[in-house]
Amino acid sequence: MPSRAERNLLIESNLPLVGYLAAETHSRATHIPRDELAAVGALALVTAADAFDPALGVPFGAYARRRILGAFADEMRSMDWASRGIRKRIKETVAVRETLTAGLGRTATPTEVATAMGVTKDVVVEALGDAARTVTTLDDPAARDVATEIPLPEESALVGERRDILEQAVAALPERMRRIVQAVYFDERPVKEIAEELGVTHSAVSQQRSEAIRLLRDALDRYFAEGAAPTTTTRVSAGARDAYFSRIADASSPRIADIFREAAPA
Repeated sequence: MPSRAERNLLIESNLPLVGYLAAETHSRATHIPRDELAAVGALALVTAADAFDPALGVPFGAYARRRILGAFADEMRSMDWASRGIRKRIKETVAVRETLTAGLGRTATPTEVATAMGVTKDVVVEALGDAARTVTTLDDPAARDVATEIPLPEESALVGERRDILEQAVAALPERMRRIVQAVYFDERPVKEIAEELGVTHSAVSQQRSEAIRLLRDALDRYFAEGAAPTTTTRVSAGARDAYFSRIADASSPRIADIFREAAPA
């Protein structure tokens, strides 16, 4: 187990993770106060630091992330008011609305949804209202796609674009960094195993992982920046960073590509 000083350092250095996960969860469940999620997440981070065993070879960030999301799921389950029957009705109504919306090229009205389902308009309006406040647990595979409000087509396109930029940013990482990020954060493999596979030290893997995260942060900051260019966090050279932005631009949609070509002049 870590010493008290090591435990405190783990907590202090990973507090931004709590804020990020609380914000991401709150964006999908806006009726849950963000400060409540942050409090639950902070407590989970502390307990994760107390229980963490470095000998297992699992990065603390990945371990803490699972504990924090688990705490969020428990909190959301405790607040969930929707019965199985209500959830079934919501799911059916939303599915019909999305199908009609896709076919019509615009958001289907409650009357159109009601006609397609063979129910009254009031039933549809009530179901859609419930959909706007239903709490979905984080361990539900469908949770990633549930919003507290049913998105309009243009809103769905924006969400898809944001997801696309993260995928492109990971794919554009230098080969070794990309392999490490994939292994640590997606495959959840021990750092020791990754180091042996790559023929490098545990420390080298950790350093590459940290630099990869800084590059991803710079890419996301660039995409969401408004006005002045954001502060750079990566430690690679300006040329290497610009080459990274160029790779993202080459593999992305025209709108995203324009943003990164501006950030990486020839």
